[in-house]
Amino acid sequence: MDREARLKRLHFRAWHRGTKEADLLIGGFLDRHRHGWSDAELLWFEELLEEQDVDIMAWAIGTQAPPERYQGNLMRDLQTLDYIKHPE
Repeated sequence: MDREARLKRLHFRAWHRGTKEADLLIGGFLDRHRHGWSDAELLWFEELLEEQDVDIMAWAIGTQAPPERYQGNLMRDLQTLDYIKHPE
C-alpha cells in the first residue's frame, strides 16, 4: 500500500473509534503529528490502533503506564495532549 493510501486508512481508523473523546484524542494526535513520520512510526501508530480505546486514553492521560513496546517519543507526544481541538 502506498503512503497516501496508508495515511487515509489510518485517518479513518483514528477518527472513527466509537466515542467522541477517543476520536478527538487519537484522531487529533494523528492529524498533528503524522507529517514527517517514518515508516516505523506509521507502523507504531497502526499497532496502537489495535489496542482498546480505554487503554490508549489511560496511557495518554497517565492513569496507566503504557506497555514497553509503546514507550518512547511518540508516546510522549501522545501524552502531551496539546493537539486536541474541541469542535465548536
